[in-house]
Amino acid sequence: MKSLLDLSKSKSEKEYKVGMIIKINDLMLTDYSYKLTEPVGQNYHPDFKPEYTPPEMLKFGVFERKYLNDCTDEFPKEWYENAWDKLSIVANESLNYFKIKSRQPLSVWIEKDWIKLGDPDIRQIKRWKAFNRHAGQIVANCEPKDMSCRPRQCQALLQWAYNPFI
Repeated sequence: MKSLLDLSKSKSEKEYKVGMIIKINDLMLTDYSYKLTEPVGQNYHPDFKPEYTPPEMLKFGVFERKYLNDCTDEFPKEWYENAWDKLSIVANESLNYFKIKSRQPLSVWIEKDWIKLGDPDIRQIKRWKAFNRHAGQIVANCEPKDMSCRPRQCQALLQWAYNPFI
């Protein structure tokens, strides 16, 4: 599947500097901006320890290949280098690593109040930490490295930056 996404406005990671104003105009936010307070990919909150970076998640196939596809000018173009041909403007479950439907549309996230403008980091970090319980279910119910066992939970772990290959 050929991607129809546009990287022409994306910047190199080297161009992102602390203090830079990042403008957002995507499906969730329009005419919004924030100030970059840390170097890209560094100095996360001490409680947030993802096992995968956004570029790795893109490469593996997350969110039916719709992850970060409407905001390519907000993130470094290097994030997309190994996944560009795998992104899609339309959700496609066959493009997920585990080939299953695994996401709710943004409208559901907003409706259920799972995400909102200016969402505090600590709230999302707590949600991220709690999600690791799914790894315990895989360990308890599957043979090690059996990727056919509980694929929905494996895909979900991957989408929350946890290692599903346990």
